[in-house]
Amino acid sequence: MSSNAFPQLTAEEAAELINDNDFVAMSGFTAAGAAKAVPRALAKRATALHEEGKPFQIRVITGASTGASLDDRLAEADAVSWRAPYQSSKAMRQKINAGKVAFVDMHLSHVPQSVLFGFFGKVNVAVIEASEITADGKVFLTTSIGASPTFLKTADKVIIELNKRPSRRISDMADIVIPEPPPHRPALSLQHPLQRIGKTYAQVDPSKIIAVVETDEADELGGFAPPDEMSEAIAGHVVNFLSKELSDGRIPPEFLPLQSGVGNVANAVTKSMGDSPDIPDFLMYTEVLQSAAFDLLRSGRLRGASTCALTLMPEQMIELADNMNYFANRMILRPQEISNNPAAVRQLGVIALNTALEADIYGHANSTHVSGSAIMNGIGGSGDFARNAYLSVFFCPSIAKGGKISTIVPMCTHVDHNEHSVQVMVTEQGLADLRGLAPEARAERIIEKCAHPDYRSYLHQYVKDSRNSHIKHDLEHCFDLHKNLAKTGSMLS
Repeated sequence: MSSNAFPQLTAEEAAELINDNDFVAMSGFTAAGAAKAVPRALAKRATALHEEGKPFQIRVITGASTGASLDDRLAEADAVSWRAPYQSSKAMRQKINAGKVAFVDMHLSHVPQSVLFGFFGKVNVAVIEASEITADGKVFLTTSIGASPTFLKTADKVIIELNKRPSRRISDMADIVIPEPPPHRPALSLQHPLQRIGKTYAQVDPSKIIAVVETDEADELGGFAPPDEMSEAIAGHVVNFLSKELSDGRIPPEFLPLQSGVGNVANAVTKSMGDSPDIPDFLMYTEVLQSAAFDLLRSGRLRGASTCALTLMPEQMIELADNMNYFANRMILRPQEISNNPAAVRQLGVIALNTALEADIYGHANSTHVSGSAIMNGIGGSGDFARNAYLSVFFCPSIAKGGKISTIVPMCTHVDHNEHSVQVMVTEQGLADLRGLAPEARAERIIEKCAHPDYRSYLHQYVKDSRNSHIKHDLEHCFDLHKNLAKTGSMLS
C-alpha cells in the first residue's frame, strides 16, 4: 500500500502537526473518500485544549460535504472557525446558523481554481485519503476525487490517510487532470462522457508528506429511503416529459447524458428512468453516482457514468470490488473541476436534474436557505449544471410539514438559480415546461401545474392584486406566507 519512505504515525500523532488557525484542506466529496481518522483525532485534541483554556480552531475546506468523522466531530468539538464549500452535517449546520462558523457557500466547480490561486490564503496542511502512495509521490485516491489533486499540489504539508478497506482497483477508474491556469488553459478535449483525458493517480511532491496514517474504514454513507408516493409521482412526471421530448425529436435518438443531484428524490428519478421502456439505454455525466445508478449499470440500462464520487450502499461497494473488470470500463472518476465543468456540461448536452427547497411563481429556485436565512447544505454542483445544461429541471414536493409550508411561493426568500436557468419545474402535482413563456404565463403554469391545490387560489390572487408590470409583484405582500409561517407555524394561518 505504501512506501516506507514516509513517517508512519498514528492519527493522534498526525493531529499534533496541525496548529491553531491552520487552513486545512481535506479529501471528501460527500462522505465518499473523506478523511476520517485524523479529523476525529483533531476533534479530541481540540476538546482537550479547550478544557485547558487554550484556543484551537482550524479553517476547513473540502471538495463538498463529508462524513460524520469530519464535519460532525469537528463541529461538536468547536474546532472549526471557517468552512467551505458545502456541508450536510446537522452539527455543522447548527454552528453555521448560530454564527459560530463562517461558512462560504460555493459552486463546486470553482473550488479547485480558487484554492490554486490562493483566494482563501495558503493551504497549510492537506489531509487526503488514499489506497496507495508511491515513493515518487503518486497518490491513488479512493471513492472520490473531488478537489484532492489540487489540495495535494497547493498544500505546504500533506498527511495521507492510507485506507486499506476500499479496493485498490477503484483508482483504475480515476481520470485525473488539473487544467493549466488561465490565460493559457486549452479547451477540454472531452467528446464523450467515458473519454479519458488524464491519469489514474494524483501527484504530490514527496518532500511535503509529513505523515502516513494507516486506516481500515468504510465510508460513512447513509442509506436511501425507498421511493415514496411523492418521489414516484415526481419521477413519473420527469420520465413522461423526457419521453415526449425524445419522441418529438427535441432529444436525439441516442438520448443525452444525465446529471442527477443527491438525495432520495433524485435517486427515485434515476430509478424511474431505468424502469421506463420509453427511455433508451443512456449515459450519465454527473457529480455523484448513487445506488439507483449503480443498479442500472449492473443491468446495462446505464451504459456508463462519469462522476466525481461513489455514494453506494455497503453491499454495492463489495459488488463493485468483486466485479471490477465489468465496472471499470463503465465508470470514470474525475476531479470536480472536470465533472462539474460548465464547458463540458454544455458541450455534451447534459440534462440536469436537481432539487430545490422552494421555487417562486416566476421560476426562480432556492436550493440552500430556509426562509431566506438558515442554511441547509449549500448550492453544491447544481448551479454548475443548471446554468449550462441542455435542459435544466428542478423538482421538489409541493408542500412540507403536512401542508403547513408551500414550496411554491410568490417570491423566493433566497435565489440560487434565477428564471434564466430554470426551464422545467416539477412537483408531485405536475410539471411546468417554462421554455418560451413570458413571466405572467410562467406564473400561470407553475401555479396550475406545480402548486398544491390548497395554495393555488392564494397564489392566483397574489398575481391578480400585484402591480401590472413585466413581472407582477407586490412588495408589501410578497413574503406574507413566510411571515405567517414565522408567526403561527403555518403559511396560510
